[in-house]
Amino acid sequence: MTWRAHGMRAWLLQRLSACYLASYIVGFLVLVLLCMPASYTEWRDTFAYPVVNIATVLFFVALLIHAWVGIRDILIDYVHPTMLRFILLNGLMLALLSMGIWIMFVLFAVIKL
Repeated sequence: MTWRAHGMRAWLLQRLSACYLASYIVGFLVLVLLCMPASYTEWRDTFAYPVVNIATVLFFVALLIHAWVGIRDILIDYVHPTMLRFILLNGLMLALLSMGIWIMFVLFAVIKL
């Protein structure tokens, strides 16, 4: 197998993003159980730590990559008309990109940069 194979790259992105998503969820649950933030200010203060904020940004980047690879593969496999596939892939890209921008806005608005 070579790195030029698109299937291998998609498979690796899917697996790496899934591993990061799982490890973040476990780490976040541990953080919540240890800190027990009860109010909005406590949650905001928790996400103000650079390590938590960067890990959360990476979580959402990995989530969007995971969604892109998964849904793209499904569309490529099951939507056969080329123009319809093109429209759906571009719509998916636009939707995921807008979600990513919105998530970054929310995360960085919380820490008031």
